Amino acid sequence: MTATYPFEAESPTGDLATVGTPAVRVDGVEKISGAAQFVDDIDFGPGLLYAAIVESPHAYARIVSIDTAEAEQASGVVRIATGKDFPYKFGMYMEDRYIFAQDYVRFVGEQVAGVIARSHREAVRAAKLIKVEYDLLTPLLDPRSAVAEGADLIHPDLAAYTHVPWFFPEADTNIAHWRRIRKGDTEQAFADADLVLEDTYEVPRYAHCAIEPHVTVSRLDPAGRLTVWTASQSPHTQRHLFAQALAPLGFTHKDVRVITPYVGGGFGGKAGVSMEILGAAMATLVKGRPVKLRWTREQEFYNTYQRQGVVAELKVGVMNDGTITAVEHKLYWDAGAYVEYGANVVNAAGLSATGPYRVPNITNDSLCVYTNLPPGGPYRGFGYSEFHFGLESHMDRIAEAIGMDPVKFRKKNAIVEGDELAYGAHMNPSGLHEAIDKTAAAIGWGIEERSDNPNTVIGKGIALFWKAPAMPPNASSASFLKFNEDGSVNIAVSGMELGQGYLTVMAQIASEVLSVPVDKIRVETPDTDRNPYEWQTVASHVTWSSGLAVEKAALEARSKIFDVIHQVYGFEDDSLYLEDEAVRCKTDPSFSKPLRDFVIDGIQTDDGTWRGGPIVASGKFMPEFTNANSDPATGQGGHPNVHYTVGATGVVLEIDKATGRIWVRKAALAVDAGRAINPDLVKGQITGGLVQGLATVLFEDMRFDEGGRMMNPTFTDYKIPTAFDIPDEIIPIIVEVPQPDGPFGARGVGEHTMIAAAPVIANAVYHALGVRITSMPITQEKVAMSYLATTMSEGNQEE
Repeated sequence: MTATYPFEAESPTGDLATVGTPAVRVDGVEKISGAAQFVDDIDFGPGLLYAAIVESPHAYARIVSIDTAEAEQASGVVRIATGKDFPYKFGMYMEDRYIFAQDYVRFVGEQVAGVIARSHREAVRAAKLIKVEYDLLTPLLDPRSAVAEGADLIHPDLAAYTHVPWFFPEADTNIAHWRRIRKGDTEQAFADADLVLEDTYEVPRYAHCAIEPHVTVSRLDPAGRLTVWTASQSPHTQRHLFAQALAPLGFTHKDVRVITPYVGGGFGGKAGVSMEILGAAMATLVKGRPVKLRWTREQEFYNTYQRQGVVAELKVGVMNDGTITAVEHKLYWDAGAYVEYGANVVNAAGLSATGPYRVPNITNDSLCVYTNLPPGGPYRGFGYSEFHFGLESHMDRIAEAIGMDPVKFRKKNAIVEGDELAYGAHMNPSGLHEAIDKTAAAIGWGIEERSDNPNTVIGKGIALFWKAPAMPPNASSASFLKFNEDGSVNIAVSGMELGQGYLTVMAQIASEVLSVPVDKIRVETPDTDRNPYEWQTVASHVTWSSGLAVEKAALEARSKIFDVIHQVYGFEDDSLYLEDEAVRCKTDPSFSKPLRDFVIDGIQTDDGTWRGGPIVASGKFMPEFTNANSDPATGQGGHPNVHYTVGATGVVLEIDKATGRIWVRKAALAVDAGRAINPDLVKGQITGGLVQGLATVLFEDMRFDEGGRMMNPTFTDYKIPTAFDIPDEIIPIIVEVPQPDGPFGARGVGEHTMIAAAPVIANAVYHALGVRITSMPITQEKVAMSYLATTMSEGNQEE
């Protein structure tokens, strides 16, 4: 069966000149020279005010009273804000959160009040003087406890919350959203299967750990215009949510402007709206003065989105020949106190929790559960990393149980173009089989390796991955493009440069169409007043979606250029082409008209009049073939995802049997990029994503006490890898099976490269030691203790 695509992008004829080459980053000089500005670098002058936040010390409590009298008299204090000033909800997918807490606090760190002062130090001092009386309640810290019969309701008014139509909250429970998938007859398939394997896997919470902390500066000018400078992945979405939440104060979208310069890393943590709305709201209390709010590193850990934890109950049926016949996957997500963004992570995972496999009978249940931990939200991988840990560990175990090689087992069941997906749509073209083969070859799969050190053992592991962009069916991108007098080009988009090379890729796409060198193209960072719309820079979709918008703008500009030439010289459009910054003609090889000669001034005709004028263009893209109109009970009937990016990861590691220490000697990752617009940037994503994924499985370990307080919110106690901890060798492999509706065949790869890191380590540890670890992280201590327990158990059996 062949997949069909309602939209197919044009591409210039002939060989590609820029796309597919390792063009130098367009933002490189600004960054290495220190010229690039981030929000905290911008000088707002002596009138700048500073904000500090009063946070709840309790995970669950009723607010009895807030006494601000002493703080109001403190030195430097300009204004104090509480929930009484802003009794307004906000939320991207579900409006379940107030700007400042109203009657209850639901996690440690929830914002109760804010202080605006003339200096940061004065704001912090005054915040400590605000007295809040609480009536303590018993927190729910585990998702399975929160869904147990008789559990206290964290959000008793859940049924009344506004939410997107593809969310299905369960009234009078702590289940904010329940994504169900039902396909085929899993009960019968399990009964008929030769082997059924069941187990439970646990993945804890994680922090984003971006270099730049959250920071925002907001100013309400005397004319009533609110401008917010944010370190954000979502400028237009933030403007929309600010305007919605502050509408009771008279704000509309035209009254709100969001400006986002360079961003020092995001990984999902700077998507949507979190602390930024506090600054925006407080600025309305001090008209004419900018207000800065900047999180500390500790607040970055406990008071922004965290990656959600999950308990995964997995059951898979298989025949002796290796054919997977049924999957039942129940995911209990620890979504935290508010799910206004995190519920979409749960939704995305539920749609795709079979992994990149052909499965005829499916029961998926993905439950978004309120707890009294910090709000969960988007994180690189968007739920896929979490469920892949159990799924890909399970696949190795099944292969062993039926006596089949894990690579052979995966290839037998790997999804291919045209296969039916869990929700009834069909799989796009992909190079999954190629990725498996190349990854296995890179790590020497099937070749036994032994350590020269008798105290260490070597293990190999492999795992597959897939991910679709998790985006609403009407998420869209737009671009503006204009020529300058010298033939250079400015492009305005609102995707965010997070370090991934987005601006460079957009420049390469335009360069390919217009024949203008990349170093003569400037791509601007977002300003919602001046740059066109972009939904968000999340979901690994901007190369695809924003790239199509830029390609369309470039094609429109090219068409306008050809029209001018036709008017003056009479050449037909289909005889014209662009090469080396000039218009050339197939029917008249001697003709060459440099772009710089007419893209602003036009061309003078024989009668002295002029044709043309400034060449400006725009482009937009919306995936008009998607919809979320599925049956809530089965998930069937819709087309919620645009496409999947797939790949494989493999490692060779060495383990000290006594201490459990793990050295990753070699790691290989193959990802199908469709077409790599810039191969060096894709290789950078492979390396960075893989290392970040390895960090979550080998090092990072978020701990909470019995009261819901994070115990290790610093880099002293929350370990992330250093240069000494990365694999000895990383082998990036680019597979290119074009995406039919992508710009030059491209699709995104940014999140995918970390997804399989956890299970590939788990599988390699088992291969080395015979120890199967079903909970993350797989730390040195856990490996050592598990291996000791296994050897002691084997010794006792021998006795």
